[in-house]
Amino acid sequence: MSTCKITKSFVDKVELPESGQAFYRDNLLKGFAVRVTVGGSKAFVLEKRINRKLKRITLGRYPEITVETARKEAQKYLGEIATGIDPIAKRQQAEAEQMTLWQVWQDYRRVKSNLKEKTYVQYEMYLNGKLADWKNKRLVDISKDMVAKRHAQLLSSHSPSYANTAMRVLSAIYKFAKGQYEDNSGNSLFPHNPVERLGQLNAWAREPRRQNVIKPHQLQAWYEALQDMKFNTGAESHHVAADYLLFLLLTGLRKNEAATLTWDNVDLEEGSIHIPDTKNKEPLTLPLSDVLISILNYRLRFRTNDYVFSSRKAKFLAYPEKALRYLTESSGIKFTFHDLRRTFITVAESLDISAYAIKRLVNHKNGSDVTEGYIIANHDRLRAPMQRITDFFKEQCNINLDDYVSR
Repeated sequence: MSTCKITKSFVDKVELPESGQAFYRDNLLKGFAVRVTVGGSKAFVLEKRINRKLKRITLGRYPEITVETARKEAQKYLGEIATGIDPIAKRQQAEAEQMTLWQVWQDYRRVKSNLKEKTYVQYEMYLNGKLADWKNKRLVDISKDMVAKRHAQLLSSHSPSYANTAMRVLSAIYKFAKGQYEDNSGNSLFPHNPVERLGQLNAWAREPRRQNVIKPHQLQAWYEALQDMKFNTGAESHHVAADYLLFLLLTGLRKNEAATLTWDNVDLEEGSIHIPDTKNKEPLTLPLSDVLISILNYRLRFRTNDYVFSSRKAKFLAYPEKALRYLTESSGIKFTFHDLRRTFITVAESLDISAYAIKRLVNHKNGSDVTEGYIIANHDRLRAPMQRITDFFKEQCNINLDDYVSR
């Protein structure tokens, strides 16, 4: 690095390096320098040890900033450093303080790109919904009191689950900001999460665990309404959705796990299906009972694409809610998609199927169970329990395999 007196005349005439960049240090103000690149870019910098580390602060580009202005900026920074202030951290903090909730959310999406699409959709539902008036607020301007007040308002107008989830979305964004944005010393630029106020005040709403299942005495009426919806409404989506809903009941799969099942993950010869993408990230292979094989063979006759439960609009049955609403109204039995999974588990327990078998069938994990970690999963061992569960539903629903012969 060359030493010289940095003036306007010097900067105008300075030679460009043959490659890379070159630095010219001022012989009057220690640490003040001009950086010149092979492309002709010129910028003023200040080099100084901060917290025992040599740091370089860019003061501005020439000629957008003059030599005199750059020198004054350098002197200002040197004065701050002399009094124990880290100007780099101060600048980073000032920039971070301008970031809005929506800007941080965009960074969240970019960095956490491996999350499921439905997670992003759910987050934006809240950000564009009851948190919409906060989207353009600076993250530092959302206070603990604001969070507590908004949570209370949501509790008065929505369910406890809705109010809590909205605040969990906000908290997740703050937790991301805390770890993502740091100063040059590794300190978080957003160390405080205002949603913590809800825990401090014990204000999180209690969310009653849903216990709804389709009771045994309701199953026949439910199945008869299902078959009527399938064949007598004339709606193609109902025809597919009817088989899909029964498939959920007889497998205990989650809504999207069954909806996105593809034919290349179906082995009718072996009698099994494979779910590679599950909620707990553990792939699941399930044996098929006789009714499940019949359903799949039936759907194979109507195959239009790679998905078992196909749809002309979205390729797979992405929006089965209309069919579910129709069935609840026509059968008089209120249920949700997850109620079908809960009914499957309840029936399995009533048949005295082992807890380990049930866990494997529904892909539940129990990290505190040491013994479970030593048991090697084999889906063939689940074939008999799966058939026993289906046999129960066959009897209670009055399911006939002839129901799945093409009409």
